[in-house]
Amino acid sequence: MIFLNKPFQRFIRKEGIEERDLCDAVERAELGQFDADLGGGVIKQRIARPGEGRSGGFRSIILYRVNDLAFFVYGFPKSARANIAEDELKGFKKLAALMLNYNEKQIRTAVEMEVLKEVICDA
Repeated sequence: MIFLNKPFQRFIRKEGIEERDLCDAVERAELGQFDADLGGGVIKQRIARPGEGRSGGFRSIILYRVNDLAFFVYGFPKSARANIAEDELKGFKKLAALMLNYNEKQIRTAVEMEVLKEVICDA
């Protein structure tokens, strides 16, 4: 299951990123192909800029549990910054420890309250 938090929803809207691109990013992660495993359930994954490739595009921070959950929580253009800071990574790891342990009811409640949005990928 793939979910987006509110800030990430605003980010993809602003940058013109399609949900299909997010599905592709998770599919690559499922194959073990990701930009970086930052530890603690946090990965960094590239997302292509619309009409271009992934190398000069966007970076996303995903709270990730293999074959189960992916929460897109932060995104940035590669041109805006090289990477996230160490204190940001610590915060993402704490968030991953919390969110990757959500049960189905907690996730559904967050979706109903529009704190999270589910992304449905084509099979």
